[in-house]
Amino acid sequence: MGRPFRDLSERALAFWLLLPAFALLGLVAVYPVVKLFVTSLQDLHLAYGTQGTFVGLENYRRLLEDGRFLNALRVTLLLTLVTVPGAALVGLGLALLANLPFAIKWPVRLGLLLPWAMPLVFAGLIFRWFFESDYGIVNDILRRLGLSPLYWLTDPNLAFWAISATIVWKTSSFVALVLLAGLQTIPREYYEAAQVDGAAPGQIFFRITLPLLLPSLLVALIFRTITALQTFDIPFAMTGGGPGTATETLAMYIRTQSVENLNFGYGSALAVGLFVLCMAVTVVYLRYLERGEEA
Repeated sequence: MGRPFRDLSERALAFWLLLPAFALLGLVAVYPVVKLFVTSLQDLHLAYGTQGTFVGLENYRRLLEDGRFLNALRVTLLLTLVTVPGAALVGLGLALLANLPFAIKWPVRLGLLLPWAMPLVFAGLIFRWFFESDYGIVNDILRRLGLSPLYWLTDPNLAFWAISATIVWKTSSFVALVLLAGLQTIPREYYEAAQVDGAAPGQIFFRITLPLLLPSLLVALIFRTITALQTFDIPFAMTGGGPGTATETLAMYIRTQSVENLNFGYGSALAVGLFVLCMAVTVVYLRYLERGEEA
């Protein structure tokens, strides 16, 4: 049984060994994407039957004229622009704190794991209670300070910032865990040499820690940006996209078209748009990461 493989060249053997992995990758990744794109070229509305008719790029033309899609895209991009830097800054601070030489480190590290391990919908429901206008904790604090309570989840602007704060709280722990792993790979000798030379803490951070932590930070930003573009659970649990469609994200609009309206053709076109957006952002990050490695 083993003789045919012993007679193969190294390249041929590598091909046969990797073939199952490529087949599995094609089954779970490539085929769904291709099927999604094919469906996006059809007028497939399950309320009228399961047979779609080919309409070409009609669904994509409709995207450009759909005001609700443009609003969902705007909300998604704004959430990404706010929550990704926010999670990066908070996560960096948490990682630096967790990297301090505590006598007992496990409570600090456990504090980082808890928000990350909490289900997204559960986090959204908790913060929905926090920001509830009548009996929420945030308004209770405002009343105790002599300030007027705010309608956090019914005002479009306040709802956006309440959702953003929740996402930053939930995702900063993931960034902190990635950066903490990066911090622990930095040799202690660099810090000892800088202290011997009389470097200030700020100089040590900007000249040693931050440059050596940049690859880990970029990896965390890649994952955080992609998940931000796909944001669904937290705004769905907190506001359901409301008031109106003020906090409806692109992923929520895809669900509305595909699950509620049963319009699989148009919903697939929306999903392809989200996929292309995620891939474009990933390519930008990877090119920047490669330039950093070459430099």
